[in-house]
Amino acid sequence: MNPYFYLAGAIVLEVIATSLLKASEGMTRLGPTLGALAGYGVCFYLLSLTMKSIPTGIAYAIWSGVGIVLISLIGLLVFKQRLDAPALIGIGLICAGVLVINLFSHSSAH
Repeated sequence: MNPYFYLAGAIVLEVIATSLLKASEGMTRLGPTLGALAGYGVCFYLLSLTMKSIPTGIAYAIWSGVGIVLISLIGLLVFKQRLDAPALIGIGLICAGVLVINLFSHSSAH
């Protein structure tokens, strides 16, 4: 199976788990806490499958970069959290870094 499929699944589960972690209110709510733990567990399993084919640094850069953007959007849309200009610039730089790695680095070839 395509390792990017595993990576996409890991990213989606990490974003869901992080959202549930926020909803767990400091792990005081059982349902969201268990959901977060399960989501992270499967997420890391899928990430480990990804790293069989994609170099660790590349996989992690994509996973963390896309995860940051998605969880920031969830924070804005679901939790009504606002980002200021420096935060948006920082997220933009993270996205630019992930693009540079994937488009220009020979490390991403496998």
